[in-house]
Amino acid sequence: MRRDDSGGHPAAGPGGRDEFVLAKLQLLITNKLDGLLHGDYLGLLPGAGSEPGESREYRPGDDVRRMDWPVTARTTHPHVRTTIADRELETWLAVDMSASLDFGTARCLKRDLALAAVAAMAHLTVRGGNRIGAVVGTGGTPRRIPAMPGRKGAQVLLKKVHDTPRAGAGGRTDLAALVDTLNRPPRRRGLAVVVSDFLAADGWQKPLRKLGVRHDLLAIEIVDPRELELPDVGVLELVDPETGAVHEIQTADARLRERYKQAAAAQRATIAAALRRAGAGHLRLRTDSDWLLDIVRFVAARRHARTGGTTR
Repeated sequence: MRRDDSGGHPAAGPGGRDEFVLAKLQLLITNKLDGLLHGDYLGLLPGAGSEPGESREYRPGDDVRRMDWPVTARTTHPHVRTTIADRELETWLAVDMSASLDFGTARCLKRDLALAAVAAMAHLTVRGGNRIGAVVGTGGTPRRIPAMPGRKGAQVLLKKVHDTPRAGAGGRTDLAALVDTLNRPPRRRGLAVVVSDFLAADGWQKPLRKLGVRHDLLAIEIVDPRELELPDVGVLELVDPETGAVHEIQTADARLRERYKQAAAAQRATIAAALRRAGAGHLRLRTDSDWLLDIVRFVAARRHARTGGTTR
C-alpha cells in the first residue's frame, strides 16, 4: 500500500514498504477517529451486551426484540430495554478479498479500502482487552485468523489480512460460505462485521440473517464510482477480474449509460434491502470519498441511536 497524494487514502504499493505504510494507515486512523470521536466506551461500536440496562421510549430503528413490555403496558407508550456493553467483546470480521476487489478508478483500489475498513474496525473495538479475529476469502477455503486481544493482536490481524495473497482470475469468493464461517462454531454474542462489495450471486442473504440473530451485525459495502455509472469516453474495454472475460462497450451511447446507471442503482438498492432484512448496520465506503469521515459519521449516528444522544 502507499499513501495517495490526493488525500492520504491507501493505495497499493511496493512490498518493501508494507510495514511502514500499514503503520502510517493505523496512525492516520488513530489520529482521525480519536480526534473526532469523543466519549465513553459506549461510543466505539460495542456489541449490544447482555446485561440489562435502563428502559427508554422506542425510537424508529430500534430492535423490536428489545421491547420492554411491562413498561410499555404501564406507560401505554412503547419502550425498549437497553443493554450494558460487555467489557470483553469479541469481534469477528468476514473480509471478502475476491478479485472484484482488485479494482479502483478513484483514490484507491477497493481492496485497499477494505483493508482500511478492517483497520478502523480493529481500532474501534480492541480497547479494554477486547479480542478480534477474521476470516478472509479469496476463492477456495477461507483463511482463518484467530481472535487475539488488544492492539498488538489488532496489528497482527491487520498484517495477516494485508498479506493474504491476491485472488487471480477465477478468484471468486463464495460469500455465503464466508459469512457462514462466522456462524460456526457458535460464539457468545459479540460484534460481527462483513466487509465486501456484495457483488456475489444470491445466497449470502440467509447466512447473514442467521448471523444477525445472534450477533450485533455490521455490513461494510465497498463501492467504486465506475460501478454506479459509466463515463463518456468512447469505446471502453472492460475485463471481469473474476472470470477474465473481456467486453467492449461504446460509452458514447447515452441510452446505454442511462440503462447501466439504472441497473446499478437497482442492484445497490437490492443489496441495501437484503442488509436491512438481516438486521445489519450498513456502512457504504466509496473509493472516491473521504472514507474516514464516512466512518466517523456512521459511528456518531450509531452512538446517538444507542444512547438517545446522552453519551458525549
